[in-house]
Amino acid sequence: MNIGILGAGNIARVMSKTVNKTENVTLAAIASRSKEKADAFANEFDIPKVYGSYEELAADDTIDLIYIATPHSRHYEDSLLCLEAGRNVLCEKAFTANGTQARKLFELADKKGLFISEAIWTRFLPMRATLDSIIESGVIGKISSLTANLGYSLGNVERLIKPELAGGALLDLGVYTINFALMAFKGNVKEIKSTCVKNEYGVDSNNSIIMTFEDGKTAVLHSNALSNTDRRGMIYGDKGRIEFENINCCEGINVILNDRSVTRYERPPLITGFEYELNAAVRAVSEGKKECEEMPHSEILRVMDIMDGLRSEWGIRFPFE
Repeated sequence: MNIGILGAGNIARVMSKTVNKTENVTLAAIASRSKEKADAFANEFDIPKVYGSYEELAADDTIDLIYIATPHSRHYEDSLLCLEAGRNVLCEKAFTANGTQARKLFELADKKGLFISEAIWTRFLPMRATLDSIIESGVIGKISSLTANLGYSLGNVERLIKPELAGGALLDLGVYTINFALMAFKGNVKEIKSTCVKNEYGVDSNNSIIMTFEDGKTAVLHSNALSNTDRRGMIYGDKGRIEFENINCCEGINVILNDRSVTRYERPPLITGFEYELNAAVRAVSEGKKECEEMPHSEILRVMDIMDGLRSEWGIRFPFE
């Protein structure tokens, strides 16, 4: 299957390395709005086709799947471009800037019979299935709550701090904490309370969220674009707890029971971690499916709607909305 990459930034480099080390896929084309940047990228990753515009890549009918690696603010228009040209799409997280954009993309993909999904790797990584099996085993007893945090010192990264780039901790980091909660607690959310601190440009630099589920479980979430945090997820039951090391890319899971016994689950070797979302997308396209079962459209919309509600509560609106 021929893979094209739209955008030639750092995240595109990770996917390029992944494709080049994955069987049954070929890194066939790279597109950047700068031909010089695209040429340099192609030389680095041995890519045969080089385009100095996104439109040229979208028009290439030899490309089976396009990975969108541009900033959040461009995800909608770049995905729309590819879908309108008849290309299947795997779009980096956050899928779009808001739920309205996501729904429009799903409607168009459905109309054209095309695949589209969000490349949020935590939904695809194998430790997600390991976590599911631990929870389902009942080893920590009746579960009542979880906590999760994700933070990096990113205060000078332009795409994180500018509203015109759909910046803020929520769409870049909080999306992981929300997804962690929804993966661990699969029920419906009854109530959400939150607060945030805004930067000088008016987007959130850090935020705290409390989600209450209909079955009584609670999730306390924190994301921070100003400081490094321990990035841990903790799930609490009446017989023990689950310690999920790094909710962004799990480095291992510890099950710690009340008797202080510890069971350790190691992470399997990774190319980059992106191979799981890539393989899931390739498999879905090969089978004629329009979404990934690991991250169906309904879950993408649920996360987008939650983030829309949070931004509305905080009074954060992007200029292009």
